[in-house]
Amino acid sequence: MPRSAATRSDDAAGQRRGLIAAAYREACALELDAFKPGNVHRESAGHGMTVADFLLSAEVSAPPLTAPGLGLGERVYRAVAATREAVGCNTNLGIILLCAPLLQAALDPEVPGGLRARLAAVLRTAERTDTQWFNRAIRLAAPAGLGESARHDVAEPATATPLEVMAVAAHRDLIARQYAECFKDLFERAVPLLERLQMRWQDPAWAAVGLYLDFLGRFPDTHIARKLGQHQALAVSRRAAPLAAALNQAARPQPHRAALLAFDRDLKNAGINPGTMADLTVACLLIPRLQRLQPAS
Repeated sequence: MPRSAATRSDDAAGQRRGLIAAAYREACALELDAFKPGNVHRESAGHGMTVADFLLSAEVSAPPLTAPGLGLGERVYRAVAATREAVGCNTNLGIILLCAPLLQAALDPEVPGGLRARLAAVLRTAERTDTQWFNRAIRLAAPAGLGESARHDVAEPATATPLEVMAVAAHRDLIARQYAECFKDLFERAVPLLERLQMRWQDPAWAAVGLYLDFLGRFPDTHIARKLGQHQALAVSRRAAPLAAALNQAARPQPHRAALLAFDRDLKNAGINPGTMADLTVACLLIPRLQRLQPAS
């Protein structure tokens, strides 16, 4: 019996969701291959978390992040809830917050333009109900050093859209800054840097290391600042900056391994985790994968 056009369309949509979910899992896995000082990677666990925790988090969060018919906020909440149930701790709140709008942009077939234009539409059209879901997700994940906020506290009812809330927090939180600026730094500097390093070194994992260090050398890490104070975040950034410059100018990355190993050891011994930079790295690894899956507009 011939299959209907609707059935064929549903099959195609399901296949596309599968490819988008696979792109997300690949980005999460590649980030773990990268030797990221202070953060969890395949050569070194840290901060009470392992590579297996992050791989499981990616696996269980992929279905809700790519489920059809969900709004941005509910997509985030369901992904956080699935992670919490699977691993019992906050491994990927920042990854989810960054990747959810990118994935939703890739999933939406109705919005014209490339991934960045679709992302802008996702962010622009998110509503107060999405903020309420965000707040629930953040409370459930319970990130270290969350504290209280005078405006738009996650414990209070939502009174603004996600974009409005993120604009208020953008000066102190790098993930909020991405929302407020429509991921400008990622699209215009970080992803091009990643692609140049991949071209030069022919090694995706080392390219991700270069990207991570570039972030860490340019910005005080939000996670460190929230947990240990801005002075500590600035000190880590100052130490990372010359390492990043030297690595990213190198013809080959391997000679820099010893310096990175020492940095990794020092950060982990001090309990310092540049988690936000790892989150940004995942998002940058995801963007070109999603761009390759975009239909012609």
